[in-house]
Amino acid sequence: MNVKATLSPDDLARACADTMWKEDDASKGLGMEIVEIGPGRATLAMTVRPEMVNGQRIAHGGFIFTLADSAFAYACNSHNDRTVAAQGDISFLRPGKLGDRLVATAREVSRSGRSGIYDVRVTSGETVIAEFRGHSRTISGTWLPVAGTDQK
Repeated sequence: MNVKATLSPDDLARACADTMWKEDDASKGLGMEIVEIGPGRATLAMTVRPEMVNGQRIAHGGFIFTLADSAFAYACNSHNDRTVAAQGDISFLRPGKLGDRLVATAREVSRSGRSGIYDVRVTSGETVIAEFRGHSRTISGTWLPVAGTDQK
């Protein structure tokens, strides 16, 4: 079965995300949830817990980065090609606070050959708290089996 030929792009993205999520202990362990997934896009959410705030009593930047990075990962793996981060950077614009529900929305900017660029906006309510840009690199393998190959 050729999954790219038999599944719609949205269904393919969801199936890839479901397969990836089963092994994503980091995102699950931080209480993240997949809110939306589609080809080249993903939205993940996470609530800032007490162990996620720093000495300033605001959300530690590393947790905000991790949420953005996870949304980036699901967006760039939505085409059934195993893909990893090559680079990522973030600008923190406003602080996240204890109890905030942070939402990271990733979108594909460019995808050519084995390289991709993705932008992720992290919000708390209507407030943008961070902007992340990730560069991806496709590696060997797929999330779902592809007819005529032994890749998975």
